[in-house]
Order: sequence, then structure tokens, then C-alpha cells
Amino acid sequence: MKIYNVKINTMDNGRIIENGWIQIENGLISAVEEGNPKDIQDGDIDGKGRLLIPGFIDAHTHLGIIENGIDFEGDDCNEATDPFTPQLRTIDGINPFDRCFEEAYMRGITTAVISPGSANPCGGEIIAAKTFGRRIDDMKLRTVGIKFALGENPKNVYNDRDETPVTRMATAAVIREGLFKAKKYLSEMTAYNNDPENNDEPEYDIKNHTLMPLLNGEISAHFHCHRADDMFTALRISKEFGIKPVLVHATEGHLIADILGKEKISAVSGPVICDRCKPEMKGLELKNTSELVKNGVSAAICTDHPVIPIQYLPTSAAMAVKGGLSQQQALEAITIKAAEISGISDKIGSITVGKDADLQLYSDNPLDLLSEPEMVMINGEIIKGDNYNA
Repeated sequence: MKIYNVKINTMDNGRIIENGWIQIENGLISAVEEGNPKDIQDGDIDGKGRLLIPGFIDAHTHLGIIENGIDFEGDDCNEATDPFTPQLRTIDGINPFDRCFEEAYMRGITTAVISPGSANPCGGEIIAAKTFGRRIDDMKLRTVGIKFALGENPKNVYNDRDETPVTRMATAAVIREGLFKAKKYLSEMTAYNNDPENNDEPEYDIKNHTLMPLLNGEISAHFHCHRADDMFTALRISKEFGIKPVLVHATEGHLIADILGKEKISAVSGPVICDRCKPEMKGLELKNTSELVKNGVSAAICTDHPVIPIQYLPTSAAMAVKGGLSQQQALEAITIKAAEISGISDKIGSITVGKDADLQLYSDNPLDLLSEPEMVMINGEIIKGDNYNA
């Protein structure tokens, strides 16, 4: 299949093709070219001069793990019975039949990073998944990180029970203890694998085993943190254990953007459209994402669904434009930057040969509140826009 006669904003190193075409084979992009294809065939799509962009990516959500319109029965986000639970797999709590998946892909959000909640200092594994499908195992791209939380959330949860942690110090200590045990476990496992005759295999520990990819640098540590001091705690712990941090929310990032930029930090800014609902969010400003980007921070934008419904991700990006981002920077924040920060840019985030054909077609500004994609495609399959099907 080809899509031709389109303006292509590839999100690939700023490349924009004013009039071009792409080819899709086996769900992947196999060509991105200027001009018109020589061999237009039945089933190829005439874009009629419209704008073709990658599918949007929400870099931090609780999609499907907190179900829409359901209370306790549909809330599987926080296992608040143990403050350190890296072994929890988000995939085991996600209901892909939750109506918000459809609301996501109908507005062009083709991938969501789905995370456990922030009740625990360590909440579990984070995955990236496509928003269309019936079986989450088939929708999943990969595990992208481990969720950690700093600040008020763990304090409030465990203070109500008079259990550790009830201070920021204790929250950090719980994380350190867990990472130290996992580091020791990894060392013992590595020694055994390298020389099984002279080293004993450590007794299997599911928490420590789950943290091995994090300590090996294969996935990132996603730290829930709003206040500037909590962000510095995240960086302090990350340096101590040699792990890759992603600052999620980063609400007061604008206060320390120059420092974060020098540290080459990645951040997921948001939710953007919300009130200052708790003390640690008193520094919420529309300029936050813009200030981060100006200072060299790699920044994405999120909804934190269901805090803000996922279909308002493009509107959130538009609000960041109001706060100082350029239109292109805002689009990149919910496409290629979100993919890079999440460790999935080899698969999605730009219109590039070899990547998944997750695409959307617009006749107007994709970030406009009244705008809707005329066509949405995931893995080369048209899931919105029946008139574009052959």
C-alpha cells in the first residue's frame, strides 16, 4: 500500500516533505519519498494534499489499569500493601476493552506508556502498548521501565496506616534498600553465569530478578516527582546505582531547568491541563515544558490518564505551545521525543523506513481543539477512516 499526494511531517530530524508518498509493507514503512509514485495501484491512498504525521504517543498513563467509570473493581493501579513491589507486571492489570482505548486511537494516540500508580516507592514494571486490540499481550511493544515514586503520594498512603515510609527520607531509603539487594543479587547471578562450577546460583527472588534489566541499563527508572528537591533525589539515587532516570511530571522543572539540562535528563511533563490539586503541585506553570526544552532537557508531554482523559493529549501539547513551545516542538513531544524517552524509538515515533506504520492524516492543525484525524493507522491497518479502506 502507498499513501501519496501528502505533506509529510516525518518527525525524523525535522524533515518535512511538502509533497511526498510512503509505502507500507507487512505493517512497516518501507519507503518515504518526495514527489509522486510511478505505479499507483488499487488500494493505494490519495491523501489529497493533507498532512501525514506519526501516531501520537502518551508517555505516561494508567490506561486500562484504572478503568473508566469504575471504582475499586476496575482500579488495579496500586498494590498498596507493600511499599516495594518491582515484581508487579502492569500487563496483568490492564483491560484492553476499557472504552478509553478507543477514545485514544480515535484521536490519533496510537501508543500509550502504561504505568502502575505512585502509592509505593516502587510500584512495578511499565510497558508501552498500542491502543488498538483485544489482547494486551499482542498490543504490548515492550517493557520500558520500573516505576518509582517520591514526594507526597507514598507519604500520604503509608502515613494513613502508620507504616514506613511517612517521610521523604524513608521513601528514598526504601528505594535504596531494594536497589542494593538487587545489585547484590545481580552480582551473584553474574558470577554464577560466568563460572557455575565455582559459584552458587543465588536463591530466586522475584523482586531482585525483576530489577536486573534496570541495573543492566536495558530499561529506565521512571520517577514520579513534582517538586524540584524530589527530582534531585531521583538523580541522586540514579547516580548511586548507575540507572537511567526519567523524571515523570517534573512540575517544578522550570525552576531547575538549567541544572537538568546540564545533567542531560529526560522528563515527561504533565498533566498540563489540571489544577494545583496538592501542595507539591503549587509550582505548576504552562511554561514548564518550554523551559525544559529551552535548557536542553529531552521532554515529552503526558496526560497521566485518567487524571486528564487520554484523548486530550494533543490539547495538552497545544497548551504547552501557549506556554512557549513551538508547534513543531509540541508535535515532537508527543511523537519522537516520547518514543525516545520511552526507549521505543526504534519502532515508532517518526515516519522512517523500518518503523511501524502508525500514522494519521489531517486536513487542519493536529493540535487544534476542534481537529480530528481523518484517518488513523496502527501497524499498517486502518482503524479510523473507513472511506480510506480499499
